[in-house]
Amino acid sequence: MLRTDVMAEGDNRRADGRRWAGLGLLALPTFLLGVDVTVLYLVLPSMAAALEPTATQTLWIMDAYGFLIAGFLITMGTLGDRIGRRRLLLIGMAAFALVSLFAAFAPTAELMIAARALLGVAGATLMPSTLSLISNMFPDVRQRAMAIGVWATMFALGMAAGPVVGGALVDRLWWGAAFLLAVPIAIIVLAGARRLLPEYADPRAGRIDLASVVLSLATILPVIYAVKRAAADGVDTVTATLVLAGVAAGAVFARRQRRLASPLLDVTLFANRALTSALVVLLLGLVGVGGTMYLVTQYLQLVEGLTPFVAGLWMGPPAVAMLAAAVGAPLIARRVRPGLVMAIMLGASVVGYGLLATAGTGEVPRVVTGFALVYLGLGAIAALGTDMVVGVAPASKSGSAAAMSETVQELGVAVGIALLGSLTAAVYNARMEPPLAATSEVAARINDGLAGALSVADRVPVGVVTQAQEAFTDGVNVAAAVAGSTIVVATVLCLTILRHVRPLGQGGPQ
Repeated sequence: MLRTDVMAEGDNRRADGRRWAGLGLLALPTFLLGVDVTVLYLVLPSMAAALEPTATQTLWIMDAYGFLIAGFLITMGTLGDRIGRRRLLLIGMAAFALVSLFAAFAPTAELMIAARALLGVAGATLMPSTLSLISNMFPDVRQRAMAIGVWATMFALGMAAGPVVGGALVDRLWWGAAFLLAVPIAIIVLAGARRLLPEYADPRAGRIDLASVVLSLATILPVIYAVKRAAADGVDTVTATLVLAGVAAGAVFARRQRRLASPLLDVTLFANRALTSALVVLLLGLVGVGGTMYLVTQYLQLVEGLTPFVAGLWMGPPAVAMLAAAVGAPLIARRVRPGLVMAIMLGASVVGYGLLATAGTGEVPRVVTGFALVYLGLGAIAALGTDMVVGVAPASKSGSAAAMSETVQELGVAVGIALLGSLTAAVYNARMEPPLAATSEVAARINDGLAGALSVADRVPVGVVTQAQEAFTDGVNVAAAVAGSTIVVATVLCLTILRHVRPLGQGGPQ
């Protein structure tokens, strides 16, 4: 029989050393998920040479993972509430390792797409499981905020380490080695989970409603796909239809949840203004960070000519900044209202976006400093905003609340990459014209973007490549300015709606 250890509401017991050690164990799959988000940016060229995927297959290799994670987060978060969050973590960790082995030795592009999709499903079990376990292991609100800050930092560190890890493994071994990192991490987690992680489940939960699962997928997947399609091809009838279909399915999903005795997602949680506002702040914050990280990594490699390994090292200062904010913000929020702490940190992010919006070529320190300030805001909202979301929910619904937070952040990253990537491409195309003497093939490559221009650098004058790098940098400037404006909106939300949330541990309106 499943052992359940559901804590009483309002329990303020402080966690002991065993639970802090458990947090260290949970940091491993969190770090792994962060690595898996960015590792393919470096692995893809070697993989493409070996598997020879078509352009469409390449897109699906990149996107299948994110699609399935986003689609199944709600389902898996609620499943953990029912069968036990530790049990779901162990199932997901074992599955992730096995599928990673399959991906490492995938012989064809089709099987690699299948492996990436299955990794997405497995990843969807890990993300809400780790966060909901943390919320249950640390009932003291101050310790919980600190633990969530560590959790958020480990994911960001994984994203920053992805290019470094991928580049090092591909250089020394082969492209498939990048997937093998999951195996030792899985062994450690599976070996230590029963000793360090208590089990939590909701003994009153009913069965999973399969119709709700289908409706949740019909809500999330079309919207995510529409965002990515708009980034590649612009907004068209198909894109609009996908968004409308997702919205319609979402309306049916919400109506069904209100009628069910044991819903897949407790939509009544959205009635809490602090929770809803925190979700909006997380969404806006991740729109800016997701798109900006994508552009900054391209700037470092394509404009400044840094190797992936060196570019990854330059991402170290932003990662340290996020660590400082994710750990420091909860400490400050014990005496200062969290909304004000988040607003101040987001104000620093606005300054960072300003630096990015005015940076030119040959200004790596300025760009890295700007992105480090951007990461200060991310660290604060990742720790305090996520804590507001999972802290409002009762212990029995923490998996569902964690899944809400993760889904919003996945959507924010997807929208950010699509929106800011499209803006950068539009500015590039407006300011870049192929030389009159260029062949149609060379002109097409140049029009594709900076990477395409660099691929034909030996067939065009040096000035054309320089012009392309400057045009791309101009695009990054415009994208950073737009991202900064969204953070201004998030800052206002923190100063208005979230100003009533009292300092951590002092109770009061939520």
